[in-house]
Amino acid sequence: MNLKPIELIPDQTARIIAKERRVNRFMRRRDAILEKCHLGGRKGRYDDITFEFMGGTNDRLRKQHYDKSLRLLWKAEEQMPWSSFRDCTNNERMLLELADGSLKNSERGHLEKIKSDEFKALLNREYTPEQKQAIVNILSTIGHGEAYAWMVSTEVLSSGVEGTGARAALTMQVMEEAKHFVVLRELIKAFDCPVPRMSIWEYMVMERTLKSKGLEKFFGMNVLIEGFALNLFGLLSVLPGLEVLRLFHLDESRHTALPSNYFSEKPMTRRQSKGLLARIRRGLLLAPTLPLMTYFERDFAVLGLDIYDFAGSMFRKVVHLSERVGFELPIPGSKLLPLVNVMFNKRAKQTRKSYARKDYHLAETTQGVTELAIEAEVFELNQPAAIAS
Repeated sequence: MNLKPIELIPDQTARIIAKERRVNRFMRRRDAILEKCHLGGRKGRYDDITFEFMGGTNDRLRKQHYDKSLRLLWKAEEQMPWSSFRDCTNNERMLLELADGSLKNSERGHLEKIKSDEFKALLNREYTPEQKQAIVNILSTIGHGEAYAWMVSTEVLSSGVEGTGARAALTMQVMEEAKHFVVLRELIKAFDCPVPRMSIWEYMVMERTLKSKGLEKFFGMNVLIEGFALNLFGLLSVLPGLEVLRLFHLDESRHTALPSNYFSEKPMTRRQSKGLLARIRRGLLLAPTLPLMTYFERDFAVLGLDIYDFAGSMFRKVVHLSERVGFELPIPGSKLLPLVNVMFNKRAKQTRKSYARKDYHLAETTQGVTELAIEAEVFELNQPAAIAS
């Protein structure tokens, strides 16, 4: 694929990488000492060095239970057509009417394609080694994020939501996070490139989200992390070999909409929404994403993508969704977004050989008519923020 790299100043990008490594060493050593002394430390039982959960791969167990569960996943509409359930796709409904069997799961078809030699040949044909590594570096951020989203959604399911419908919705999200992790892991490994550990900025976001209490996990996971993933899938799904990300994008749209749907029935209290401590905690969750964007500038540039266009688009949508849902931030979005835009322009001026000021917070990086329509529904909600008096 003919991708036009963005020229960066090597000394500036090297400083960014070196800074991340210093902070990473400090934070990881600190958390290791705290964990050893039983004073806290890292909570997530996930090894981002090996791209595995603690305890190993356990592929045999996954195939015996997880894969089998998906194969045998039944539809209530098919088994009880008289019920109120409508969980079949249009294709499945048509096949039921024709009594002509059933379709294979679309994600399973993509998995078979990913594992094939033809798929790896396509990647080698479309991308240079440097471009392949850049894609792996970017996608692994989401891969590690899906691992944490799996852990967070499990905790929210066990103690964070009330009501049968809410627990049913979270149960499906837990299943989809598991699916995303194992499928994305296969996709990333098909590139035959080293998979990097989490950057310290991502590590901070993930650990803070996992350690959040109560409904604040909704902000960290469904608004911030899933909002980031939704935007990234919308950007990359048009690249050769990454078409499966369109299915991820559709799943993430449901995940980001969940807080709004939940709070419309069980509104937050004013303290939960507007309380000073709650707003500060959200600010602390959001803060590491700023250096995270800068950290990935080189990988985006290799692919001819402007990291600050993506970051501006992502921040605008996440801030908008946060405020519409009722998760107020330390600074109102009308003031925060221009401030973030100034910061992005300052960084771009330092790192770019060719720089021109841009309104990054007004950028739109999602590609595809379908993806844009999905995001319009998610980020332009048609109801006011749900806040109890």
